[in-house]
Amino acid sequence: MAQESVNCKIQPGKVVVFIKPTYPYCRRTQEILSQLPLRQGLLDCVHITATNHTNEIQDYLQQLMGARMEPQVFISKDCLGRRSDLVTPKQIGALQ
Repeated sequence: MAQESVNCKIQPGKVVVFIKPTYPYCRRTQEILSQLPLRQGLLDCVHITATNHTNEIQDYLQQLMGARMEPQVFISKDCLGRRSDLVTPKQIGALQ
């Protein structure tokens, strides 16, 4: 269930971030991404705590990324990494 849920969100041409909305790093990542000039519908913030499968989703993200922490940012089907990877000027420029 978790694998299918994650895989259907990660799609070519989309920016997807898996978050826990109460975590400060997740909120900051959402702020950064929402300031980018992305067309409507290209950014999807997935609140993993909104389901009963939080642990399974985290386990699957760990399989994909080698890390179980949030946020996890995907651009198309490529994982950019965590918030600390997102805030470098190089990464912000690439996102724009």
